[in-house]
Amino acid sequence: MEENYRRYPIGIQNFEQLRDRNCVYVDKTELIYRLVKTDQIYFFSRPRRFGKSLLVSTLEAYFQGKKELFKGLAMERLEKDWTVYPVLHIDFSLTKYTELTDLTGQLNLFLHRWEEIYGKDEVETTSAERLQGIILRAYEQTGKPIAVLIDEYDAPLLDSNSDIQLQKQLRNEMRKFFSPLKGLGQYLRFLFITGISKFSQMSIFSELNNLQNISMRDDFSALCGITEQELLTQLKPDIEQMAKVNGETYEEACLHLKRQYDGYHFSKHCEDIYNPFSLFNAFNAKEYKNFWFSTGTPTFLIDLLQEADFDVRELESVEATDEQFDAPTEHITSPIPVLYQSGYLTIKGYDPDFQIYRLAYPNGEVRKGFIESLLPAYVHLPGQNNTFYVVSFIRDLRKGDLESCLERTRSFFASIPNDLENKTEKHYQTIFYLLFRLMGQYVDTEVKSAIGRADVVVKMKDAIYVFEFKFDGTPEEALAQIDSKQYAIPYLPDGRQIVKVGVNFDSATRTIGAWKIEKG
Repeated sequence: MEENYRRYPIGIQNFEQLRDRNCVYVDKTELIYRLVKTDQIYFFSRPRRFGKSLLVSTLEAYFQGKKELFKGLAMERLEKDWTVYPVLHIDFSLTKYTELTDLTGQLNLFLHRWEEIYGKDEVETTSAERLQGIILRAYEQTGKPIAVLIDEYDAPLLDSNSDIQLQKQLRNEMRKFFSPLKGLGQYLRFLFITGISKFSQMSIFSELNNLQNISMRDDFSALCGITEQELLTQLKPDIEQMAKVNGETYEEACLHLKRQYDGYHFSKHCEDIYNPFSLFNAFNAKEYKNFWFSTGTPTFLIDLLQEADFDVRELESVEATDEQFDAPTEHITSPIPVLYQSGYLTIKGYDPDFQIYRLAYPNGEVRKGFIESLLPAYVHLPGQNNTFYVVSFIRDLRKGDLESCLERTRSFFASIPNDLENKTEKHYQTIFYLLFRLMGQYVDTEVKSAIGRADVVVKMKDAIYVFEFKFDGTPEEALAQIDSKQYAIPYLPDGRQIVKVGVNFDSATRTIGAWKIEKG
């Protein structure tokens, strides 16, 4: 094997397997040491594929005293005792939950495995009684308190999202199963619960009154994901390799990775966090694709946005208190908590005076993926690839052929079926927004998101296009607005030619009517 060959932990969520195979591991054990030494009962949520299962598996190896797996890591330096504790590891992501027996069967399997080790008492029949018996016997037999690790606790609830009745049954079953944990505090060394959502953590574990939710704590914000510091030190050889294969300088590769996969923040003062799944897949494939996004289509979220009649343009910047976006998601009234908890929005700023957070898309990968998924929901084009249109628009603009670009836009809108009743101005503005936002993946595009900005500004190599769309107005009115509101002024010092484009959108024909172009 060549010297610089690096094996990436793609699809590996087991710490022991990862270490045995000599995979790249970003050392989180200093934080883990702090975690196991400070408190006892934790809840921690992160989006999917962010390394929660690997974290749980690392905790398991630690509590099992597998010192040899931590060789060369911070933990080896920090831990002096290496006590072996009994560990009960529960992973709810091992099956799909379409009926109650899927859950009871899964719980029975876990209990049966532990009873093989710690024995069983015939009196214990319910799952709660059996769990209680296992904990007490494990404590008696080993003389050590028990570490209970619960991974993806909300998997059954996310699976049953559309079936309220089933979700209620599953929640009740889980509440009963975990209820002994409250009264057995003195037999527990550690209890760690992970999931994507805050969901029913409240109702399932409500009796654990000393449960610490560390999901938004600055000191544990980097438990999952890869910080910029870790990327630039521990993964430096991988960036160098990436740059070499893609014909970039090291600095260009860093910028490329940052734009595509960075940008997550899970607390007020959280350092920049990169998506670990995307990063390792990118290093492995040596290309900058949308890895995380392509592993799960957010159809449920898009339906939710449409049901709530949410203006998707506002997802560029949402203001909310932490109660509003880190809310339990049993009774969903706003899509924001679900978008935040599942990783499509993240914290981008915090105003301490008003205790308000600003949320937005984390990075290029998520924005592009989400907007590509949103477009079909607004356009309903039969079998057409929307990205193809976007690329064609840009080719026209690159050639400076604005007429052909607008003709293409006209035919694009004309081909949208008339079957939708809600063809309001907002609906069409949203489509313009989504189209131009997708263009932003290839050229520098600003789409109106604040007062006093043109609808769309597209910057090409030798010209800057300032577009203003009027709904049932005239192109002259649109141009007059560009001038009166001085939309082009910020771009004058740039030196490129300014091209102002006033376009009328005709609601009767449901497409672009007249347009007028004024070159500066």
